[in-house]
Amino acid sequence: MTAKTFYGFEDLLAKELLALGAQKIEKQNRLVRFVGDKGFMYKANLSLRTALKILKPIHTAQIQNEQDLYDLCFDFPWEDYFDIDSSFAIDSVVNSDVFRHSKYVALKAKDGLVDRFRAKYNQRPDVNVDSPTLRINLHIQHNTCTLSLDSSGSSLHHRGYRTATNIAPLNEVLAAGLVLLSDWKANTDFLDPMCGSGTLLIEAALMACRIPANINRRFFAFEKWQDYEPELFEKIKEGQLQKVVNPTVKVTGYDKAPSAVTKAVLNIRNANLSEFITVEQKNFFNTKKETQGPLHLLSNPPYGERLDGDIKALYKSLGNTLKQGYSQTHAWLISANSEALKNIGLRPSRKIKLFNGKLETHLMYYPLYEGTKRIHKLNA
Repeated sequence: MTAKTFYGFEDLLAKELLALGAQKIEKQNRLVRFVGDKGFMYKANLSLRTALKILKPIHTAQIQNEQDLYDLCFDFPWEDYFDIDSSFAIDSVVNSDVFRHSKYVALKAKDGLVDRFRAKYNQRPDVNVDSPTLRINLHIQHNTCTLSLDSSGSSLHHRGYRTATNIAPLNEVLAAGLVLLSDWKANTDFLDPMCGSGTLLIEAALMACRIPANINRRFFAFEKWQDYEPELFEKIKEGQLQKVVNPTVKVTGYDKAPSAVTKAVLNIRNANLSEFITVEQKNFFNTKKETQGPLHLLSNPPYGERLDGDIKALYKSLGNTLKQGYSQTHAWLISANSEALKNIGLRPSRKIKLFNGKLETHLMYYPLYEGTKRIHKLNA
């Protein structure tokens, strides 16, 4: 099978798959290949935090031109996977000198599939882009064409808990990856000082509680497959839920906007995490660290694309607040505004390149010690 992910998350996803019990794990660009049975496919969809989709390859062939693609889809036994009364959709990804337009490729594949049903049954199944019985993924790499079944359906970042969002909400899979990349072990308190609609808080709490990432999701595409085993899926769900724990750390969010706090509280309630997450209406710039001992801080401050006013001043205030009130804090910030980041006034010890949508961003790590680094090292 193939698990798709974001750029920079391949190592995280491979570790998740290994921990879950996958075999023959192989990392590639924005995806990880692995081997597992049907039950593992259910478990992967339910539990993986950094996967966007789980694809199950069913056929691979070499093709040289459009006719080869049509013939491939005409000759393939689609009736083994769905019938005339069902519906389908084809998503295509193309990286080839011969085939350049993914939509045209999907159309040609659809013609072959439909003509096969017409030839055999004198009828054809319907296309349903939004909610098909079977979602097919067609991938062409140079001259290699791979047909896969999409076991997830809509992207796995649709966790099912977020009903209220702000202007630029953070993708849930991206948020989970940020928590993992920041190396939070759920053994120190967690703070997002500009929490927006609460996505980072929820993903952190799901990890701390060891709750499967997609437990609140209403539907996976494999539930419409002919070989779906609901009893097996329920058994796997129960097995994963048996691993849930009560965390010993606090997960807290601040936001100065009352509307953001209201949205965050609603989303947290939807995720059934109200007892584990606290959200307060506070301006971070007027705060100091409330906890004793180390604190883990992770936030997605404004980049400046949608913000009026001086973005540089905002980042300078961010740095000053951290320096003056947040010693013993592991501070991680993600931003697409590299110029604004220079105004933080702290030297990052790590810088990780990622993408938030099409925006190139950087996850920056600013370790804040008690006193100076020199004193900290002498006491270590």
